[in-house]
Amino acid sequence: MSEFWAYLQLGFAHITDPGGYDHILFVVALCAIYSLNQWKQALILVTAFTVGHSLTLALATLQLINYSTELIELLIPVTILITAISNFFFKVPKSRFNEQPKQPKGRYVLALLFGLIHGMGFSNYLRSLLGQQSSIVKPLFAFNIGLELGQIFIVLGVLTIAFVLIEILKVRRHDWNLIVSGTVAGMALSLIINNPYFA
Repeated sequence: MSEFWAYLQLGFAHITDPGGYDHILFVVALCAIYSLNQWKQALILVTAFTVGHSLTLALATLQLINYSTELIELLIPVTILITAISNFFFKVPKSRFNEQPKQPKGRYVLALLFGLIHGMGFSNYLRSLLGQQSSIVKPLFAFNIGLELGQIFIVLGVLTIAFVLIEILKVRRHDWNLIVSGTVAGMALSLIINNPYFA
């Protein structure tokens, strides 16, 4: 197995690992207001998140920025909570002929800014894998691609479930959003309360 492929798989496995579900929760919160026919909008939003975390992942892994690991581990669930709560203010389109949710520009900005925080979280894991390895550009690039593929996998999974429940089982879209966002918000709040930062 090539080094590139190995780190790509590690990136994919890291973001999709149920054991480290905080990043999964964030992606779920980002796309909870969408259904399958809005997959492009959801992916554009996730791409804004990718741009943010790619930047700080690179800077932190190359040790060009310093930060408190404990503080970042606290801020990650805070970003999840804010994103989930913002979904409560989403207005469901009144007509099926107008199913594209209005996307406030601020949501893209938040995804980008929150991506910066998550990127520093990703870098902790990647640096532990790299150790004293001299050349890190190729592993960094491969790991980041793996993260992006993992995010797309999560987004498509959430949108598919939303499609089945909303379009086939006729669950109200408003209810779907409240249930998903409320669950994510509750889990994020638990992560904040139990964070070692407050120990």
